[in-house]
Amino acid sequence: MKALTRDTVNKPATLPIKVLQFGEGNFLRAFVDWAIDILNEKKQFNAGIAVVQPIEHGMVDMIAKQDGLYHQMIRGIQKGKRVNDIRLNSSIQQLINPFNDLQSYMEQALNEDLQFIVSNTTEAGITFQENDLPGENELARTFPGKLTQLVKARYDHFSGSPGSGLIFIPCELIEKNGENLKKAMLAYADLWKLESGFKDWLEDHCYFANTLVDRIVPGYPKDEIAEIQEKIGFSDQLVVASEVFHLWVIEGPSQIKAAFPDGLEEIGLNIKFVKDLTPYRTQKVRILNGSHTAMVPVGLLAGNETVRENVEDDIVGPFILQTMYDEIVQTIDLPVNEVKQFADEVLERFKNPFIRHELKSIALNSISKYKVRILPTVKDYHRINGALPKRFIFALACLIELYLSDDFKINDDKEVEEFFGKLKSNRPANTDVAKQVLSNKSFWGEDLTKLGDCQAMVTNYMNEIEEKGVLTSIKSL
Repeated sequence: MKALTRDTVNKPATLPIKVLQFGEGNFLRAFVDWAIDILNEKKQFNAGIAVVQPIEHGMVDMIAKQDGLYHQMIRGIQKGKRVNDIRLNSSIQQLINPFNDLQSYMEQALNEDLQFIVSNTTEAGITFQENDLPGENELARTFPGKLTQLVKARYDHFSGSPGSGLIFIPCELIEKNGENLKKAMLAYADLWKLESGFKDWLEDHCYFANTLVDRIVPGYPKDEIAEIQEKIGFSDQLVVASEVFHLWVIEGPSQIKAAFPDGLEEIGLNIKFVKDLTPYRTQKVRILNGSHTAMVPVGLLAGNETVRENVEDDIVGPFILQTMYDEIVQTIDLPVNEVKQFADEVLERFKNPFIRHELKSIALNSISKYKVRILPTVKDYHRINGALPKRFIFALACLIELYLSDDFKINDDKEVEEFFGKLKSNRPANTDVAKQVLSNKSFWGEDLTKLGDCQAMVTNYMNEIEEKGVLTSIKSL
């Protein structure tokens, strides 16, 4: 089978490097690099990517063997139709390992075409270390340190000209990722005693975005790779699978939006430039993650194994639907049609036939997940309606039943496991179980017995589940 290279597919690397990307993993290749490839094809964005390996042992050599080329499987349900597409992505033009080629890395600072820095260096990547003090011709240890070295060299080369500033779009899954990256870089400027003019240039002529990214990327489809390679006709060791859905919310000054072409929606890109991404983060956490967390105990008690089985179940499916549309949507501070559209898309994602998402794998640390992903919705719903959302409280009763069950082992923090272990060995009446669980402030950060009639509702739901089973109990909600 033919090797996948630019010669074998006749795609020379001719694009100017406008994007310097820290990270070479599946997510960036199936999300950012894919989006740039679409922009190049449909909007003549003319942006090549140079990928920098952020840690010493990475994948740039492997990607370089294929000249930055790779195929992407884009699969799922979109507007009720099954999608199963293959795309050859060719946006990556150059690969750099700064650990053994510092010169190639630092040369990027001199590139007049460079506009964007993107990154995904994991949640721990955006960090500042006071002992990160590289000598001359030495690479800083942290990602913000390496970036500060590069950007300072750019500032020096272009004499701090306004036009040489850059746009930073980090994709790390932390809140305020752009603000935190900027803060770390300014801290390195202070630590290394860099001139004040550099800090002024960074503040005035560089633009940092806070971002929210959303796309499920299962990665390399090893079980299907022989069939896929037969179909594409090339030996591709970097195939990456992703779902169809994607969302990229970019919060920052107007200069960031101005650097992208207009009409992104018309070419199928779900990229939003906003002044405040907080409601979008709330939407994702409450609808996607919250409904995930709520469906797990209900589905497991109902005998389902996967997310898809749950949403296609005749009884559990409508329960999930009503949880989303009746209990979550009204608590989100965005236009209701937009929120409902997101909920529609989440349901399609849950039905994706190409991803087997085990309920047991989502069940990990369910108590803390309920606190973060569901409790704020419960409290907002109570504030708006003067009553508690019955499906979310029912899900909490199911969760307690699950922790006390002999049929399931839910992994959680030691403290949580020990608490339920003691409760199980000396099982009191359900009203006392509800009281002990709900009043445990280390679980919830507050006493939930004081939240409306939460204790009575949980007690009644537990009694009903034990008497009639979970499916019959759902029907009477």
